[in-house]
Amino acid sequence: MEWLTSAAPVIAPAFGALGVVTGAFFSYRQVKRRGDTDERVAALKAKADAEAAEGQTYVEAMKTVTAGFSSLLDQQRGMLDQQRVLLDQERTMHAQTVERVNMLETGQLELTREVRQLQEEQRKDRRWKAAALDYIRDLRGLVSKALGRPAPEPPEEIADDVIGSDRS
Repeated sequence: MEWLTSAAPVIAPAFGALGVVTGAFFSYRQVKRRGDTDERVAALKAKADAEAAEGQTYVEAMKTVTAGFSSLLDQQRGMLDQQRVLLDQERTMHAQTVERVNMLETGQLELTREVRQLQEEQRKDRRWKAAALDYIRDLRGLVSKALGRPAPEPPEEIADDVIGSDRS
């Protein structure tokens, strides 16, 4: 083992150099692994961020589309509500018109009935007037024959009817 002791001054620096080289290798390897890991983490993080941004963009797009559809549905609901109101108003106006038409038809029927009654009364009055005038003429004729003088003049209200008929 003596040779080991005599080779120590040569071996020690060689082992020291080997230790430095090995340490440098391990240090390089560790730095490279950290770099690779950091690079992978950065790449994964960038990919995750890109996917998150893409997902967020998709979510925002869906929110925009959903908001658009909701707005459109609200507008359509509003229009349907307006159409319902207009339809209700139209129905009310139709019901009022039908009621007015029924009232007018009822009034027309009543007026027709009254006109018929008045026409019948006029016929009766004409028959009565004709009979009354015949009776008055007969009485005037009898009075003038019985008294031997002309009959008294009729009142002004009926004079035209009584005298006008006598002359004819």
